[in-house]
Amino acid sequence: MLLQAAGFAVLAALSPTALLITAIYLGSARPRTTALAYLGGAVLMSTVMGIVVLLALRAGHFQYRNHQTPRYGLRLGLGLLILAVGAVLARRKPRPPDPSRPGGGILSRLVSHPAPLTALVAGVLVFTPALTFIAAIQVIATARASLPLSAVGLTLVVVINAALVWLPFLAYLAAPELTSRKLTAFNAWLLAHGRTLLVLALMVGGAVLAANGIFGLVRGA
Repeated sequence: MLLQAAGFAVLAALSPTALLITAIYLGSARPRTTALAYLGGAVLMSTVMGIVVLLALRAGHFQYRNHQTPRYGLRLGLGLLILAVGAVLARRKPRPPDPSRPGGGILSRLVSHPAPLTALVAGVLVFTPALTFIAAIQVIATARASLPLSAVGLTLVVVINAALVWLPFLAYLAAPELTSRKLTAFNAWLLAHGRTLLVLALMVGGAVLAANGIFGLVRGA
């Protein structure tokens, strides 16, 4: 259960926007405070929504043995939805990348004025749960696991989901100049290939979930 949930969490963590904003905050006038606030927003949103999704699915009793068909039906439906989103994203014409504007609308305005409060809000907005994050939580919610094990699983998913914030932050604390150079170079690559990476993550996650759902439904028939 933990390994499967961690796998989906890794796919959810592959967010070019999250890393771009991390790099911007680490290059701001108050890098440590601003990046830490951004991390706080990311962890807050991931934790709250993880608990909400977990409780909602547990309320449906998907973890019970006699709810095996609905459980696998949920996985199949979620997998097909993720595949559909990936297909739409793959067909949509990408916009020209702009490193100074990692997102549109309110997110752009928040990031253009780095400060702890705006960084906290940006973290909440950027880490609004993706379908792959929900897929990771559903693995925990539909498993016949104890409350302590479910809590460990949820914590693991939250930590992995915010990895593109806390990993660069820790690296910056250890080696500020080197981290800034590496992030700048990596972000250039990410701007060119981030869309492809995101589509691949969605396709892999959707395919795994859909295949698991089909296998479970056929086996239970």
